[in-house]
Amino acid sequence: MKKGWLLALAAAVCGLAWVDNAKDDAWVASRKNWWAFQPVERPEAAGIDELAGKSGAELDRRRLIRRLSLDLTGLPPAAGDVERFLRDESEDAYEKLVERLMASPHYGERMGQKWLDVVRYADTNGFELDEERKHAWRYRDYVVAAFNKDKPYDLFIKEQIAGDEMFPENQEALIATGFLRAGPEHLVGGNQDEEMNRQEVLTEMTAVIGGAFLGLTVNCARCHNHKFDPIPQADYYRLQAVLAGTVGKDPVIVPEEEKRGREAEQKAFEERMKPITDEIKAIEKPYRERLKEEKKAKLSAGHLAALAVEKDKRNEVEKRLGKEAEDQIKVSWDEAVAALTPEDRERRRGLRNKMHALEYERPAPVPAAYAMGNMEKAPATHILKVGNHKMKQEEVTPGLLRVLNPPAVTGEVAGRRTALANWLASGEHPLTARVMVNRIWQMRMGEGIVSTPNDFGVLGGKPSNKRLLDWLAWEFVRGGWSVKKLDRQILLSKAYRGERTPRRLEAEFLRDSVLAVSGALNPRLGGTPLKVPIEQEVYDLIFTEAEPDNLWPVERDEREHTRRSLYLLNKRTVRLPMLANFDQPDAMTSCPARPSSTHALQALSLFNSPFMEQQSRRFAERVETECGASGADCMVRRAYLHALSRPPRAGEMESARKFLTQGGSMTEFCLAMLNRNEFVYVP
Repeated sequence: MKKGWLLALAAAVCGLAWVDNAKDDAWVASRKNWWAFQPVERPEAAGIDELAGKSGAELDRRRLIRRLSLDLTGLPPAAGDVERFLRDESEDAYEKLVERLMASPHYGERMGQKWLDVVRYADTNGFELDEERKHAWRYRDYVVAAFNKDKPYDLFIKEQIAGDEMFPENQEALIATGFLRAGPEHLVGGNQDEEMNRQEVLTEMTAVIGGAFLGLTVNCARCHNHKFDPIPQADYYRLQAVLAGTVGKDPVIVPEEEKRGREAEQKAFEERMKPITDEIKAIEKPYRERLKEEKKAKLSAGHLAALAVEKDKRNEVEKRLGKEAEDQIKVSWDEAVAALTPEDRERRRGLRNKMHALEYERPAPVPAAYAMGNMEKAPATHILKVGNHKMKQEEVTPGLLRVLNPPAVTGEVAGRRTALANWLASGEHPLTARVMVNRIWQMRMGEGIVSTPNDFGVLGGKPSNKRLLDWLAWEFVRGGWSVKKLDRQILLSKAYRGERTPRRLEAEFLRDSVLAVSGALNPRLGGTPLKVPIEQEVYDLIFTEAEPDNLWPVERDEREHTRRSLYLLNKRTVRLPMLANFDQPDAMTSCPARPSSTHALQALSLFNSPFMEQQSRRFAERVETECGASGADCMVRRAYLHALSRPPRAGEMESARKFLTQGGSMTEFCLAMLNRNEFVYVP
């Protein structure tokens, strides 16, 4: 007691807040009886259906294959596959269908999209500049491949949190650490508060680990003890200390000889580009100098005086005035272009076009991993008063959440994340398996057993069926952490095959389904993110301050325009209208469950967008080609089979005939098919 009093007094004298561990221990102990922190209990049960209770009548085969295909691949079943399934009278016909779809490379794309939502993956940094990340896509491809290969989930965790430490010779594991860099990062030019920026990065990493793997809102303990869950503020910063020595790195992943060759290609390209950019600068130079002098003449005496002082010799007032003066005399691109004579403007336009044409030949950057690594020495971690990096309190050592009885963490930089990864991936951990099986159940059934997949805490939803949740978690660990094995158990259950409320396709899979039905889908997996044609208003949103000429270089090969939506450039600040209108998340925060809104812009996207017009035309051409001289009835039947996986009913056939004989085109009919609820919703 006396020792504690003396420590508190010493901390107060030094202006620090002393952390009373005994008090924190008692505080945690009084709150740790929440169900999520208790060990997983394996119920004695025959399986999912016994625990899940009653399910609706089983779907008919046409709707069943449609549901299964959309759920497992994000694509509707091919008409031929539907017919084969209907003709297969073997007892294991459905089981064979499940196996075939799980073996599809599109399975990883469907599962991967869900995981990327959770870890808020995008191809850009976010915030004002929202610059592209040249190598981040390799993490996206790692995730897809992991689900396709059925990488054990415990290994999946270890590679993403500490792949560089645990598997230093494994390039795939190095790329996996992009998980810790997947979120937004505030990277801008000019004077920066580097300490604040670093704290933001640590906050992002801590939050995603808490939400993705623990299902806990750990960031609520950033400014004070968690108001509801047993997470003291000290534990939050101990967890952050585990990551304190972790820093983003972009290690080259090709041999030195290849690296040198790539660098030589880039240098040669820049030498080809330089004469063009130099000529543009030469045209603009006299105009810019004149405009700058005209602006300078309008400055106040104070601003002029500050501008005359060398930057490194300015006092505080001069620094402020000098910065203001520099901003005021800066000449923007549009001011410079407006000042050009018609002849010089035309010369400049020709050079810009030449520059953009050459840009398509720019060599790819030297291959690198968008990854994480360790500093030589980790900076000290302090508890921050109200989360403010300027208000440091007691220093803390690395540690894990005490409510879960964790092991100790080494003080060395290398090994801290390994300890975290091993703790999370332990089969004894009460949250890891529960959180993941709940996500898989959510994907298959529409809602998780816990309705708040990122929050298993006191304010989160209580499990609707804890016995089922624990049975699934137990089976998951016992089955070697196999996602496919657990997924198969769910898919084969009566609970999955029964009637339920239809749910709308996610934005990306709606677009992908349109492409699949029109016959235009390019199924190639992976690779660099793609730029596809965008509407002018979207271009203007992205490049409000930039020169409006080809700053969005669209892929020249039009076959690339019909790749799956997963591979389109995912820009945090501006998304493609069709995807945004159907609730694609902005990737600024973790998205554990997408909303399903209903508004007028959705109808406009599906009826009036250039994309839908183009794909409806292709769809019409497809059915016309398949039917040849067989006539309109054949085309209507083929359109129904492709879009809805079933033939038209008598009334539908009659309506289609009437529409087509009264002047409606097959393109318009196909557009209407792609707008039907039955197409947009998973049965």
